[in-house]
Amino acid sequence: MTPASLRPAWRIARRELRGGLKGFGVFLACLALGVAAIAAVGSVRSAISGGLAAEGARILGGDAEAKFTYRGAEPEERAWLDEIATEVSEVVDFRSMAVHDGPPDGSGGGPERALTQVKGVDAAYPLIGEAELSGGLTLADALAPDAQGRYGLVMAPALVARMGLEIGDPVRLGVAEYELRAELLTEPDSASGGFGLGPRTLLLTEALENSELLAPGTLYEVAYRLRVPEGTDLSAAAEDLAKTFPDAGIRWRDRRNGAPGVANFVQRIGAFLVLVGLAALAMGGVGVSAAVRSYMERKTETIATLKTLGAEGRTIFAVYLIQIGLLALVGIALGLALGALIPTVLGPLFADRLPVPALFKVYAGPLWEAGLYGVLTAFIFALWPLAQARDVRAAALYREAVEGMRALPRAAYLIAIGVLSAALVGLAAWFSGVWQLALGFAGGVVGALILLRAAAWGLSRLSRRLARAKTLRGRSSLRLALGAVGGPTGETPGVVLSLGLGLAVLAAIGQIDWNLRDIITRELPDRAPAYFFVDVQNDQLPGFLDSAEAFEGVEQVNTAPMLRGVITRLNDVPAREAEIDEGASWVLRGDRGVSYAAAIPSNARLTEGDWWPEDYAGPPLVSFAEEEGRQLGLSIGSTVTVNILGRDVTATVANFRIVDFSDMGINFLMVMNPGVFAGAPHTHIATVYSTEDAEGPLLRDLAGAYPNISAVRVRDAAQQLSEGLEDLAAATRWGASATLITGLVVLIGAAAAGERRRVYEAAILKTVGASRGRILKSFALRSALLGASAAGVAIAAGALAGWYVMTGVMQASYVFEPVSALIIVGGGAAASLLAGLLFALRPLAARPARVLRARD
Repeated sequence: MTPASLRPAWRIARRELRGGLKGFGVFLACLALGVAAIAAVGSVRSAISGGLAAEGARILGGDAEAKFTYRGAEPEERAWLDEIATEVSEVVDFRSMAVHDGPPDGSGGGPERALTQVKGVDAAYPLIGEAELSGGLTLADALAPDAQGRYGLVMAPALVARMGLEIGDPVRLGVAEYELRAELLTEPDSASGGFGLGPRTLLLTEALENSELLAPGTLYEVAYRLRVPEGTDLSAAAEDLAKTFPDAGIRWRDRRNGAPGVANFVQRIGAFLVLVGLAALAMGGVGVSAAVRSYMERKTETIATLKTLGAEGRTIFAVYLIQIGLLALVGIALGLALGALIPTVLGPLFADRLPVPALFKVYAGPLWEAGLYGVLTAFIFALWPLAQARDVRAAALYREAVEGMRALPRAAYLIAIGVLSAALVGLAAWFSGVWQLALGFAGGVVGALILLRAAAWGLSRLSRRLARAKTLRGRSSLRLALGAVGGPTGETPGVVLSLGLGLAVLAAIGQIDWNLRDIITRELPDRAPAYFFVDVQNDQLPGFLDSAEAFEGVEQVNTAPMLRGVITRLNDVPAREAEIDEGASWVLRGDRGVSYAAAIPSNARLTEGDWWPEDYAGPPLVSFAEEEGRQLGLSIGSTVTVNILGRDVTATVANFRIVDFSDMGINFLMVMNPGVFAGAPHTHIATVYSTEDAEGPLLRDLAGAYPNISAVRVRDAAQQLSEGLEDLAAATRWGASATLITGLVVLIGAAAAGERRRVYEAAILKTVGASRGRILKSFALRSALLGASAAGVAIAAGALAGWYVMTGVMQASYVFEPVSALIIVGGGAAASLLAGLLFALRPLAARPARVLRARD
C-alpha cells in the first residue's frame, strides 16, 4: 500500500480505538505475561553475568590464577609468576577425612568422621576480599599455631554441625591434630572452586607438612593467585605463559572469567528458561489469535459498512492491522515494564541467597530481545484471522455468516507468517547461544500445538458421535455437554490449546525431574558401591584390600591405579584450537582421571581396535572412551597428548571401549599401558560394595587404619546431586508456571468469549423446560471434559518430551511416572471447570424472553 492509501486506514483505525479496549484484556495479558517472563529471565541472567564480570577478581581471589595438578610450581615457573605479579598467594586444595575423637572419657560414642574439601593457604590469602569468621576472629589469628605449636583451622558451619563440634575441639586431618578455632561464615573465593563433595575446611599449608596428606601421587591441586599491576594485559600474559611453558599443563584463569563453570551454567539455564518463556509467549499467541478473531466478529457491521462504501480488502486489512499493532505495542510495553521491574525490585532481596554476586539493574539487551519476540509473536498469530476477515464478502458479513470466509488466507499472508515464524526461531537460536536446543525446543512447541489441534478436532468428532449414542439416553446433562463439545462454536480448540501447552511443559518437566531422581536415589543402591576410597598409597594397597575384603558385609572390592592429567593436544593440534563436538567440551576443561592396565579390565567392552599385549613395552598407547573420543574427533591411530605431573605424554589411540559412568563404578576416559607410568608417583582408587548396615563400621575401621585415605560415601554424593537437581527443577518449574499462567488467561478469555453463546443456549434450554440445575450441570461437565482432555493430550506430549530428553539427550533410561500425570489431569479439569463456572452465572440468570427478543 502507498502512504496515500494508508492515511484513511490510519484515520479509521484511530477513530475506532477511541471506543476503548473492550475485549482486548486477554490479548494484552497474554502478550504482557509472555514478554515479562522472557524479560525477567534475561534480566536475571544479565544481572548474574554482570556481577561475575564486576566481581571477577574477588570471585577468583586475585587478578589471575595459575593452577597445577599433583604438584606445585617449579622454581622457574614460580619465578615467572613472581615477575608479572606484585603479590602471589599459594592455595592447595584437596579432599580429606576430618576426624573428631569425641570427649576424652569416651562418652561421645566413638569418633565422628566426615569428608571435607580442604584448602591450605598462606599468609597472603586472600589477596582480594575477606574471610568472615564466627566470634569476630581474624583469619590470621584463627590459623596461627598456639604456644604448644598446635595449628588452628576453621570449618564450614554445616561440617561443624554434622560432626557435633564445638569451638576449641581437636580435629584430625591425616595423622595431624588441629584445633577448631571458628566457623567459616564467608569464603571469599568460594564461587571459583567448582563442585566439592564436602564442606570446606581451611588452614595454613605449612600446617599440613606432618599430616601425610600430600604424599607423592595424592590427588591435590595447587593454585597461585596473582595480583598484577594496573594496566597489565591479561590476554598477553596468558599467551606468554603458554609459550614459555608449553608442556607444563598449567591452567590459567583471570578476573575476566573468574568462575567459568558458574558462568556457563548461568548461560545454559538462562537460555533454557528463555525458551520456556517463549513457550509461554507461543501460548499467549493462541490467546492473541482468539482475541483478534473474536474482535473481528464483533466488527461485522463496521466491516460490512466500509465494504459497502467502497473500501478495498487491503484497506480493511490495514485498518485492523494498525489497531492490532498499536495494541500489541501496549501489551509489549506492559510486559517489558513488568519484566524489568520484578528483578530490579525483588532481586536485591534475594541476592544474598545466590552463590554468586549479581548486579541487579535495568539491562537493555534482555528487554530488546523480549520486545522482538513479542512483536513477532503478535503478528504471527494475528495475521491469520486478519487475513481471513479481509476476504469476507460484505453480504455474508451482514448476515453474520461465514460463507464467504476462506478456509486459508491468501498465499502472500501464509508466506508472511512463515517468514515471521522463521525469524522468531532464528532469533531464539541466536540469542540463546545453543541453537540445537533452540531448534529442538521450537520444533517441540510446534509439534505440541499441532498435536493439541489434532486432538481438539478428534475430540469434537468423538463427542458428536457420543452425544447421539443410544446408551446415553436419559443422561440429558451429559448429552448436552457432549453436544456442546462437538459443536461448531470453536470452544473446544480454544480450551484444548490454551490449557494443553502449559500443562505439556509442566508434564515434561515433571517426568524428567522424577526420572533423574529415580536414577540417583532408587537405582543407585542396587548397583552402586557404598564408598569410593581415594589416595590409597602403593604400599597401603595390600593391607587395605585384605582389611576391606575380610570385613563382614563387604560384597566386592575393586581397585585401579589413578593419576590425573590435562589433555593439551589432539593429533598434535593444541586442544583449545581443535574442532570438537560441543558435547565433549567438558573433557578439555580441567584435569581428567587416567589409569593404566596391562590386561583388559573386566568391565571394559571394546568397540574398535585391540588391547595391547600384557608384556607390551613400546611407545605409549591409550584406550579411550568411545563416545567422548568420537566427539573429540579421534580415531584408531590418532594421538592424544596428556600432561601428567608436569610431563607431556603423547599416546596413540589403540582402541575404543564403552564407558558407562552411570554405574558409579571405576571408569576412566583414558587407560594407558603400564610402561608409560613406570616410576611415576601415583595412588589408587577403590570401590567397596557392601550392605548398608556395614557402611558405618567399615568406614570407622578403614579410616582409622589409614587416616590419609579419603572416603566418599556414594549416598551422600547422590544426596548432594539430588539437592542440586531440586534447585534446577525449581527454576524450571517457575519458568514453566509462566506458560501455565498464560494458558489460564487464554482459557478465561475463551470462556468469556463464549459467554454470549451460553446465554442464548441457556435461554433455549429453559424455554424447552430444562431446569437451572440441569443447565449448570451440563456447563460443568462440558468444562471438565475439555480440561481433562487437554490434560490427557498434555501428558502424552510431556511423556514424549521426557522420553526424548532422558534417552536422547542424557543417554539414560526412562520410566513413565503416573502420579504427576494424574495431578495434571485433575488440575486441568479443575481449571477448566472453574473458568467455565465463572462465566455460567450470567447465562443462568438471563431471562429467556428478553434474550430471544434481542436475538431476533
